[in-house]
Amino acid sequence: MTFQQPRVETSPKVSDEIRQTTCYMCACRCGINVHMKDGKVAYIEGNRDHPVNKGVLCAKGSAGIMQVNAPSRLKAPLKRVGPRGSGEFEEISWDEALEIAAGWLEPIRKDDPSKLAFFTGRDQSQSFTGFWAQNFGTCNYAAHGGFCSVNMATAGIYTMGGAFWEFGQPDWDHTKLFMLFGVAEDHDSNPIKMGLGKIKARGARVIGVNPIRSGYNAIADDWVGITPGTDGLFILALVHELMKAGKIDLDYLSRYTNAPVLVNQDPNSPDKGLFLRDDHGTPLVINRKTGKLAPFDMKGVRPDLGGSFKMGDITHVSVFQLMAERYLKDEYSPEAVAERCGIPAKRIRAIAAELARVAFDEAFELDQEWTDFRGETHSKMIGRPVAMHAMRGVSAHANGFQTCRALHVLQILLGTVEAPGGFRFKPPYPKPVEAHPAPHCRVTPNKPLDGPHLGFVHGPEHLALKSDGSPARIDKAFTWENPMSSHGLMHMVISNAHAGDPYKIDTLFMYMANMSWNSSMNTGGVIDMLTDKGEDGEYKIPRIIYSDAYSSEMVAYADLILPDTTYLERHDCISMLDRPICEADGAADAIRWPVIEPDRDVRGFQTVLVQLANKMKLPGFTAEDGNAKWQDYADYIVNHERKPGIGPLAGFRGPDGDKSGRGEPNPEQLDKYIKNGGFFVEHIPAEASYFKPWNRAYQDWAVDLGLYDSPQPYLFQLYVEPMRKFQLAAEGHGERQPPEHLRQRIKDTMDPLPIWYETDQQGNEGFTVNALTQRPMAMYHSWGTQNAWLRQLHGRNPLYLPTKLMRKHDLNDGDWARVSSPHGEITVPVMEMAALNDNTVWTWNAIGKRKGTWALEENAPEATKGFLLNHLIHELLPPKGDGLRWANSDPITGQAAWFDLKVKIEKAGAPEDFTESQPALEPIKSPVGTGPKDLTWKVGK
Repeated sequence: MTFQQPRVETSPKVSDEIRQTTCYMCACRCGINVHMKDGKVAYIEGNRDHPVNKGVLCAKGSAGIMQVNAPSRLKAPLKRVGPRGSGEFEEISWDEALEIAAGWLEPIRKDDPSKLAFFTGRDQSQSFTGFWAQNFGTCNYAAHGGFCSVNMATAGIYTMGGAFWEFGQPDWDHTKLFMLFGVAEDHDSNPIKMGLGKIKARGARVIGVNPIRSGYNAIADDWVGITPGTDGLFILALVHELMKAGKIDLDYLSRYTNAPVLVNQDPNSPDKGLFLRDDHGTPLVINRKTGKLAPFDMKGVRPDLGGSFKMGDITHVSVFQLMAERYLKDEYSPEAVAERCGIPAKRIRAIAAELARVAFDEAFELDQEWTDFRGETHSKMIGRPVAMHAMRGVSAHANGFQTCRALHVLQILLGTVEAPGGFRFKPPYPKPVEAHPAPHCRVTPNKPLDGPHLGFVHGPEHLALKSDGSPARIDKAFTWENPMSSHGLMHMVISNAHAGDPYKIDTLFMYMANMSWNSSMNTGGVIDMLTDKGEDGEYKIPRIIYSDAYSSEMVAYADLILPDTTYLERHDCISMLDRPICEADGAADAIRWPVIEPDRDVRGFQTVLVQLANKMKLPGFTAEDGNAKWQDYADYIVNHERKPGIGPLAGFRGPDGDKSGRGEPNPEQLDKYIKNGGFFVEHIPAEASYFKPWNRAYQDWAVDLGLYDSPQPYLFQLYVEPMRKFQLAAEGHGERQPPEHLRQRIKDTMDPLPIWYETDQQGNEGFTVNALTQRPMAMYHSWGTQNAWLRQLHGRNPLYLPTKLMRKHDLNDGDWARVSSPHGEITVPVMEMAALNDNTVWTWNAIGKRKGTWALEENAPEATKGFLLNHLIHELLPPKGDGLRWANSDPITGQAAWFDLKVKIEKAGAPEDFTESQPALEPIKSPVGTGPKDLTWKVGK
């Protein structure tokens, strides 16, 4: 008997054409192949040639096909015709929309540009939006980093010239111990997953420090379920143990850090705590060879870690001595911190011992010669195979800046930063903090701002204050309240504008920032602020312009909607001037381009900004003859030069497209990128691969590529001198003085060496349980739960409680609990999770949706069983009785302290008594209506 094998098409034709571009379903910005049939998107897969993902693509990336088919997409410009919040709009033309926007904005620019507050969400084009705001002339511009990542980014740049997230990555090829702190799975997930697979295949160990054991922590060899907000204390206990055991890299510290730099110790000196410098301003060390003072960068110098020097009556001692005096104290011992951290002392000592063992006993050498910035040639590269990574979990606390600093100091003490096996910078980093601009705030009618809005302060002289000492910016960034707020404070803009504190604005202009829902603390309060009217019957925030691609919660609260495209329908620039896609072994950037044309009357937001600028004839956008320099964003990407030869894209520059980094604009540049898969990469020479801040070959390569104009070697800043300058001001020194009510806080928190302080704020009495959110791997933006594929993974979210709290409150899976804070109350379904810090509850972020939004049905699970913790969090701290408004933020950077939330749990009754999570807000009328019950279509014949 013979059997007929069924004829199966094993390689069906997937597409007529493949168009390569860049994903935008998270911050990885992976390369993707978009398969097209009959001009429509049929399938999305990873680009195997791309430097970031090398073909790997996650569920989010594949689900991008649903973003361009989402029923919630806005269809045309909209003008509000009903009250704010009603969702009542009429469709208008783009000509009318631009006419309205320019009609609101031009009078502001001629009178007082600061009356425009322009804040953007996760747009990944901050170099361009900042350029637009600067030429408009307003000082009120920033992006979402103030409520997301500023502690991490700023602490990293002040300490070591770069940070985690986009700025660096572990040395996946050589590390033997990888330690994660507070890392969720939404950002950078493909590279981390690929890296984890690589190191675990080699038998390397992974330690996860996180109150929640999900995602990466679930596959860690060792999970440390720390008490939220105590990471800094735990890290400094590790520092204590390593210093006590002498397990620190003394040679690395003396050569590459400011550990040997001398510090003034005269308690009566106005320079107390500042560095001893030569006549050129260069910090001084004691040269071990001669016993004399020497500049840190002098050729042949051997800095002495234990150096001290007496100049007149003033003694100067090394930073390293100050560190030893502080961190060897018993208050940092494992026994002293164990209870607060929720980690037994024995375990803390074991982790410290493991770090030391791997860093030093498993040290290795690469047979690669290199020359340092002092001119000394090294025959080998010494590897320390311990790598670390951290994210929002450690930074979204009111002590987050100092915690992130402590983590960087731990890495540096082990000698693992930029060493083989450790943490490596991605171009355009590393950069010394001095290579970044200081913030600017001088507003002049009808003129551009006097410089970039955001930057890094070096002392009180750089604060954004008016002549009377009041804040220059609506968000109060760069003031005594939060001096080092390098990303601004987006979470305070609406609250401050509503209160008229420090002044009133005229127009709030926002892009892709869902501030009336999941992107705001105090969601209900923000909704009230957006709709509140004064005694004159006018809205307290007079005009709101908003741009988004989708019918989000924020749309209903705007007066004018400028509908954006989806990411497959527009040009984007992932630039080294902004947030590039580089890897540690190469400089890279990328583009997006319209692989499909919109089927709606929408325009890419960046192009709309160009059109608005042209209509208002903004400087920077207007040539000397009065004509527009650029017609759209693609034109800007190709032809804008930030300085001669340096533009948004580094690849294929020059008339023939054969120049990299530096070169004249190339009219064919975008076509070259498209032909190359949507990206450009320039690999780093082998001799420049490690020790980048001090490696002469890397510095020369970076200059040739245009990352900087001259070599920028520098020391890692274990001791951050600018912070000491703020303390000195609080102690009464200098011309710029803080207000009296902030003096003590500045002295207490702005220590130039990392410290830890309690963040349990006044008003939490009776609220003792920590409450957190984190994003799931299948989400990045609010988009996640309106995506027809992804919402099947996370269509609802329970509140996860540890076993201890479930038993204490007699709760079972599916029961409902009343969760309250000093600010608000929610009623939500609960589930038990054993792998959780036993005094912490948590849920997935941004799953809950408001009824009527995102084209979802009113009974969609996201709107009935989904919820937000945001209702429990206030942007202000409880009143202290002094009549002042204290932001719920890190006092150094202003980062929103999302994760300092404390709550109380109570059983709410029988499950059958509840049908919806509370609070259940009234539905919003959506300009796009409700989507079809089944989202189906056929691509191709």
